[in-house]
Amino acid sequence: MDNVLKIRDLVYQETGMYFPDDKRYYFENRFKRRMDSLGMRDFNQYYSYLSKRENKREEFLKLMNELTINETSFFRNKPHFKALEDIILPEIAEKYKDKAVKKLKIWSAGCSSGEEAYTIAMIINEMKHVFNGWMIEIVGTDISERVLNIARKGEYKEYAVKSMPELYKNKYLTFENGVYKVKDELKKNIKFSNVNLNNDMSMLFMKGFDIIFCKNVLIYFDLTSKKRVIQHFFNALNVGGYLFIGFSESLFGVDNRLKLVHFTGGMAYRKDVHI
Repeated sequence: MDNVLKIRDLVYQETGMYFPDDKRYYFENRFKRRMDSLGMRDFNQYYSYLSKRENKREEFLKLMNELTINETSFFRNKPHFKALEDIILPEIAEKYKDKAVKKLKIWSAGCSSGEEAYTIAMIINEMKHVFNGWMIEIVGTDISERVLNIARKGEYKEYAVKSMPELYKNKYLTFENGVYKVKDELKKNIKFSNVNLNNDMSMLFMKGFDIIFCKNVLIYFDLTSKKRVIQHFFNALNVGGYLFIGFSESLFGVDNRLKLVHFTGGMAYRKDVHI
């Protein structure tokens, strides 16, 4: 096996992300970018560097910045957010109405630069009459530290807000020097952190979620890795909780324990059982 494929396979072992041979041009170019940054010309040298324990964590974070595609925007895939606002959040509010301590916990997995997590926060904030007095926790995770830093800053260009209703744009963002900035009040219930969805140890801490968004992330995984990640999501969801995935993605042949639920213009999966 040549060294380019050895690096590709090492990425798979560490992250579960699989790049087939017909994508070689793509992943080889991404490897070369990191090699150029390190002053390396030989793939064997880079493979050895990436394999060393003292280099692995930091270099994998940088390599993931090159390998992942992070195109997103506020209110992307509007039917999902419409279902969230009109159906799922009211359903959860009704389910927990008699609890002394009410908590809503939502995970944006593969959150990229944070627009999805902030969109969710806006929708919940617009439902203050429903969630007054609740503990709200929104967790955004990604494997790329570069996009997480953007998410934490909450600063975006025009493209990111292209689908955003004017009401939300005026209420939750400020505009300075060509940049839209998320207001601090919206950030208070959101935490962004670096999490590898393929890492069993990291997933042990991801529990008690009512809703998980993981859109256009499963496309990076082969069947084995998809099954592992969906198992993690299943364990992380409360009974009655929902999982949103991308419009072009499906759990057919991956996991049959999550029930497919259709909404106008979209769908989600619901956890109706414990095991």
